[in-house]
Amino acid sequence: MPSETHVQPRQHILDSIGNTALVRLQRVVPSNHANILAKLEWQNPTGSMKDRMAVAVISRAEADGRLRPGDTVVEYTGGSTGASLALVCAAKGYPIHLVSSNAFSQEKLNHMVAYGAKLTLVPYQDAHGGGFTQQLFLDMIEAARKLSLQPHTYWTDQLNNRDSIAGYFPLGEEIWQQTDGKVDAFVHSIGTAASFNGVAMVLKLHNPNIRIIAVEPGESSVLSGGRAGAHDIEGIGIGYTPPLWDPSVADEVLAVKTTEAKETARQLARKDGIFAGTSSGGNVHAALRVAKQLGPAATVVTLMIDSGLKYVSTDLYRRGSGIQS
Repeated sequence: MPSETHVQPRQHILDSIGNTALVRLQRVVPSNHANILAKLEWQNPTGSMKDRMAVAVISRAEADGRLRPGDTVVEYTGGSTGASLALVCAAKGYPIHLVSSNAFSQEKLNHMVAYGAKLTLVPYQDAHGGGFTQQLFLDMIEAARKLSLQPHTYWTDQLNNRDSIAGYFPLGEEIWQQTDGKVDAFVHSIGTAASFNGVAMVLKLHNPNIRIIAVEPGESSVLSGGRAGAHDIEGIGIGYTPPLWDPSVADEVLAVKTTEAKETARQLARKDGIFAGTSSGGNVHAALRVAKQLGPAATVVTLMIDSGLKYVSTDLYRRGSGIQS
């Protein structure tokens, strides 16, 4: 009789966060470019890398008493952070009240509610003219601040919470181990800057010569010295410099337009079977630029931030978005 292999079950849903696959992109990368490796962060339970920071900010707040049994967690979110926090709160038994907007995909809004989150939506169409703008984010933040004034409330305040950076240290270590230390460049987009900082800090500790490239929306290239503007890349580009942003961490900042990010995401799905969101498309578009500069002997690593399943109702993948059969 052949021997049976018994896999020990995980003890808790939160134990399944991390240790995601790192795959080499194939057909989207020209032959004269560096290798591009993509970390499939949609393998986390909510389909997003944000699960990593959610565990860190909740666990650390529990440890030092900022979050106590029975408290309500409050946060503003474009959707992925909210779903991740709602997952952790559901697993740990905390109520959660999230502030978001109908500017973001319906899938993300439904996902947060599915975990039991109470949801307050900030309208955007009349006040902001569509797209993701600085004012939209400021309005969401203000709504969350007012909710945080209620008793027995803990506001995770993702834009200012340095606990979130530590949540991404394991991601940096995973990349280092999975590449056997053969990383020439890391490319990633800027939302709060926590994931960018956390991964970059670890990689630079291992090898100070690794190039670290930040990505921002071309329509709102504030980190590059440009003007703030509306764009349509969910999860990044808040229209002003995030408090956690440290320009000394980045060797370069690249701007990617919404159209470029979306088309690259579609090409990833059609050519490589990589089904990811718009910001992941932006990451790969920028990584392709870096890969062209570095040449075929080099290795560039980037992140597939979340799953394309979070965007199927949007023009990214909805029929008529330009995908040809």
